[in-house]
Amino acid sequence: MGTAFFRFYEELNDFLPGRKKKQQFLHSFNGNPSVKDAIEALGVPHVEVDMILVNGESVDFSYRLKNNDHVSVYPVFESLDISKIQHLRAEPLRIVKFVADVHLGRLIRYLRLLGFDTVYDSTFTDNEIIRISVSQKKIILTRDKGLLKNRKITHGYWIRSVNPRKQLNEVIDKFDLRRLFKPFTRCLECNGLIKDVPKEQISGKLLPKTGKYFDHFYTCPDCKRVYWEGSHYEKMKQFVESLEKQEK
Repeated sequence: MGTAFFRFYEELNDFLPGRKKKQQFLHSFNGNPSVKDAIEALGVPHVEVDMILVNGESVDFSYRLKNNDHVSVYPVFESLDISKIQHLRAEPLRIVKFVADVHLGRLIRYLRLLGFDTVYDSTFTDNEIIRISVSQKKIILTRDKGLLKNRKITHGYWIRSVNPRKQLNEVIDKFDLRRLFKPFTRCLECNGLIKDVPKEQISGKLLPKTGKYFDHFYTCPDCKRVYWEGSHYEKMKQFVESLEKQEK
């Protein structure tokens, strides 16, 4: 039996019980486990970690714990330059795309409203989500901590809140998305890119008053849903503007 001292920083404490939050604590282990296995045994998914220091030295996930090691674990850095430190994940995804689990249906619509490629299906299994994430280079959004511990996953985030509006703010702040908003470019239903469509092409799908009072329409080539700038559009526009004005 060996023991090591662990200390987790910032939002990584969200995964720990109260007695271990924001303080150094003793962790006992058998054999010679990797520091990655020890971190996940303590409840923290590896995709949330960006730097580990053992006895003051930067290490990667394969480092094997030794008795009396002092381990400091840090989340993703947004503003500090740690270019000379060993990063534990692949390079950040330059094009932000998401795949989400079954618990995040409302959040998905918000992200699509803002123009973010967000794949979702209530029938997706964990294996399907992982396959999509790896093959299409999409960030996994989930309420399931266990899902993010799969060793195949390189980019993912555990959503803390259960409130869809708060979830949206979480994701915006976590991935610094405000500068990337492209509202009203994606279908809220199927994630397809919408495009302008002549009124005469979709007139048969419109209610009489809609056809009478509106002239500019958009459609999703994938699911054929039709959009126009009615009262619902104005409400969504105000919502997007409120998000753009918010600060982290």
